[in-house]
Formats: sequence, C-alpha cells, structure tokens
Amino acid sequence: MTSTSLSGVVTANQAEVELLGKFIHPNLVKLLGYCWEDQEFLLVYEYMQEGSLENHLFKSSEPLPWETRIKIAMGAAQGLSFLHNTERKVIYRDFKSSNVLLDGEFNAKLSDFGLAKLGPVNGESHVSTMIVGTYGYAAPEYMITGHLYVKSDVYGFGVVMLEMMTGLRVLDPNRPPSQQNLVDWARPSLTDIKKLKGIMDPRLEQHYPSQGVIKAGELIRKCLDVNPNHRPSMEKVVASLEEINAIRMKPKRLKINNGHLMSPHHEQSYGDHRREKCHRSPLHVKQRGGVWVDRSPVQ
Repeated sequence: MTSTSLSGVVTANQAEVELLGKFIHPNLVKLLGYCWEDQEFLLVYEYMQEGSLENHLFKSSEPLPWETRIKIAMGAAQGLSFLHNTERKVIYRDFKSSNVLLDGEFNAKLSDFGLAKLGPVNGESHVSTMIVGTYGYAAPEYMITGHLYVKSDVYGFGVVMLEMMTGLRVLDPNRPPSQQNLVDWARPSLTDIKKLKGIMDPRLEQHYPSQGVIKAGELIRKCLDVNPNHRPSMEKVVASLEEINAIRMKPKRLKINNGHLMSPHHEQSYGDHRREKCHRSPLHVKQRGGVWVDRSPVQ
C-alpha cells in the first residue's frame, strides 16, 4: 500500500477515532482501541451480544416485543440527544437501523461515526457539505441542497422508528411502486389510529397499548416533517418516548362464551383469527409456519 492510500485509510477513520475518544456515553459504543494489521486499519469496539437492530427487525425469526422496541428507541434517542447537546454540536449524519447495536440486555448504542460532522457555529443554522449517508434515511433537505442541520438526524430517527413500528424496510424494490418507499406510503396512516394499526408489524400480534401506538405515530409524524424547523429536538423526542414507555396495556378481561368464562389463553384461537382478519397491510406476507415477514429481500 502506498503512503497516499495509507493516509486515506487513516483519514477515513480519523473522525470516528477522535469522536469516540472524546465522548463517552452509555448509548455510544465504546472504542477499545485501533491497530494497523495486514495493511488494514482496524477499529476495536466493545462486544455487542445482540448485534444490530436491523438484524432483529428483518432477519430474525424472534420478533422484538413492543416494550423492547421502545426501550431500544429510547436508548438510541438518548445517544443522539447527547451528541446534539455537546459544546460543539455533533451531527451523526448516518442514523439507520444497522448502526444501532444492542448489548445483552437490548440497550441501544450508536456505532459507526465515520460520517459524523461538527454542527454549525456562529449562529448559522446549518453546515454545507458533500452529500453522503444512506438514501431513505437521509433528510430531504440534505439530499436536495447539501445543507445539514442538527435536526437532519431527527428525520433519520423517525425513519428508523417507522421501521420498528411496521417491521418493514424503508426501501424495498420488491413492493408495488407506490409502496416501495415506506415513508411516503405510511405517512398518511400516522394520524389515523385504524390505518396505523393496519400497518403495525403483525408479528407483534397486537400486543401493544393503543394509546402508546397513537403517541408513537404522532412522534414519528413530527420527526418526518419536511421542514427541519418543525421537527422536535432529540431532547423532546426522549421525553415523548419516556411518556410512551410509561403506557401499559390494559389487562384482558374474562369473556363469557356460551355461559362459560373464557381466559385470554382459551380465546387465543379466536384472537388469532381476528388478528389475521383485521391486519390488512399488503406489505406483510404470512409464510408457512405462521411467521410474518416483510417482502424485503434478506441480505
């Protein structure tokens, strides 16, 4: 490897090394060290037992319960909020489900800071930069103008929360043309509880509090506002998620069937039928063995 290419490799990792070396937070992955080996620059992180949020949403047969999804969202939001409130605001710039790592207790930690950028100074609202990041998660104002705001991260957070709610990838070319972009397709449903329940991840089997879903849908809608000035700060997002996390499902009441009391366990077969009937999203497919999956290709 030439000295020029070596310099490029080091420079590419420099932002991540400097950032993680400067900031320590429970919701940022810990950088343990780095080394040069076999002509490769290696970064060594703490081990995250549960892998990425992306794997659990799209590649795992075991669905994440509602409470765990909210816990993960809270952890990721706290990580972003910390970055946004440092002395020199840090814009993460590439928030997506594959960059949210989970430890053994499903605590979320942000990883991959190679695209992170220091925020605006001297009263400016944004920084202008070359467009990088991941299409679908990147905020529209950034993709169109190259103007990067602190609240550009808030948009990406809203996209990931939408993936967590629906169990669907933000982009999927295998879906019908009008439904390939999850944000465009789901946005009208975020303010209608009936439509919102219709796009929820069927693997949750309706095991979630309706009020929590309503508040989550409203939060996602605010995060996805096309105007960055209208999006909430990550501090407000954390506060909203804490409220959502405090909402619990109401205990199921015993029902009478032909004069006999039925427990929730005995009415399961009826519930399964009702759940299948009420879930009408065309983007979810039920496979053999009763496992619900999206139509996204497994990569």
